[in-house]
Amino acid sequence: MDIAQLHFLVAEGDHVQRHALADILVHLGVGRITQAPDGHTALRHFSAGITPPVDIAIIDLALPGMDALELIRRLGEAHCKAGVIVVGAQTNAVLFSVETMADAYGVNVLGAIGKPVIGSRLVALIQNYLQPSEAHALHEAPPTLSFAQVGQGLQNREFDPFFQPKIELETGQVKGLEMFARWRHPLYGVLGPASFMPALEEARRVDFLDWTMIEKSVLACRKLHDLGIPISVSINVDHSTLAHPQFMDQIMSCLERHQIMSDYITFEMTESAVLSTDAHFLERLLRLRMKGFGLAIDDYGTGRSNLQLLARIPFSELKIDRSFVDGASKRAAIGTVLRSCLNLARSLDRRSVAVGVETKQDWDFLQGLGCTYAQGYYIAKPMPVEDFPAWLSDWQHFF
Repeated sequence: MDIAQLHFLVAEGDHVQRHALADILVHLGVGRITQAPDGHTALRHFSAGITPPVDIAIIDLALPGMDALELIRRLGEAHCKAGVIVVGAQTNAVLFSVETMADAYGVNVLGAIGKPVIGSRLVALIQNYLQPSEAHALHEAPPTLSFAQVGQGLQNREFDPFFQPKIELETGQVKGLEMFARWRHPLYGVLGPASFMPALEEARRVDFLDWTMIEKSVLACRKLHDLGIPISVSINVDHSTLAHPQFMDQIMSCLERHQIMSDYITFEMTESAVLSTDAHFLERLLRLRMKGFGLAIDDYGTGRSNLQLLARIPFSELKIDRSFVDGASKRAAIGTVLRSCLNLARSLDRRSVAVGVETKQDWDFLQGLGCTYAQGYYIAKPMPVEDFPAWLSDWQHFF
């Protein structure tokens, strides 16, 4: 969408600063700008019947009357679709917290920027509205199927692993594949976890899916090795699957069947799952590492980490959640959190994996920060194993 077609609202209590923001927008080619001196006036411009509707609102935190925090809350309650850019003289920590609050209210927050507002920084945030990530695009809601239907699909062998490449940022080399479970449904086509995980979790039988994916992923690894592509595979497993008393015997039997060494397999678990003080579970993790398996903490940053306990977990990779990766190059507060996560991985002598790399800007930013690996739609979508050799050939030719 062309910026000239957008309707901007500038909500700023200071007359001089309000006009300065409007002047920046005029210079950028914005065709329609509405100004509001206080929060109540700003809210009225989002009312039903106002045309054209506001596309992007620039809201100062120090608004008189209804302040910016209440205005953001009201916009969330009204399910407002406009993009919101927050400006303020507050610290980066406060601005980041405002972004977090706006996200929690369901507001499409494009970012926060400190004062004085710089045109180039404002442009970067506007780009978050003009070029939304493919991962955030709206899709028709997937069907949610019953446990009986999921079980029938598993019996019919309709579930397959899809694989997303993991790239070493320093060299551009493909260093591994992460497995994503997909259901090749005969009626609905290829379905993601939203369609089948709720039923499995409610029935507490995620292990049914886990073992199907483990077996097929190790087999896929074997097929790639036979093609001269000795690549490692990361497999997501539920805490309950890994904690089963027979897990070690079953996984070693699986590797023996397919003649795959343990150091080609990494098990991924969520942050909340691995941060456990249960002695039996910690023993299981240690045995896996001592056998040569990799262990990755997935979705890092979304839980409540006990750093002392985290340091004691024998994991080999720290996978940083996409909420701290996608757009971090444009949003200073999120970039600060990302740096902290990477520094933690380095201090613990662990490899870092940035998940959700959606743009070249994200890629370049991560390279500059010294992140070890990256994966995301900018590199490739998850794909069937049979598609990977051709993709790898294209990638190697590109680099």
